[in-house]
Amino acid sequence: MAISDVNRKGSYYQVLDQNGKKIKEVHESSIGQLLDFSGDFIVGRKGSYYATYDENFKKIKETHESSIGEFRNATGSTMTFQKGSYIGTYDRDFKKISERHV
Repeated sequence: MAISDVNRKGSYYQVLDQNGKKIKEVHESSIGQLLDFSGDFIVGRKGSYYATYDENFKKIKETHESSIGEFRNATGSTMTFQKGSYIGTYDRDFKKISERHV
């Protein structure tokens, strides 16, 4: 099922499908700060760790910020991070796809 939207309702995050139907709801303490989402996954930050989640808020993968730098955005099946003067593109398992100098 594709992620259409992620809403914050009080202290909870809700994942909605394309019909606006709630797929899953979790307390913000479960994932920390919601950073971004795409149709495929959700990105959260808790302390110094970034994590990706599926539409049911099941954790896909987690990595420390020192490994990949600062989060920029998520789109489609990828996300980008900036570390120093490099921007890296990663999949939802934090596997590096490409990197470029900025």
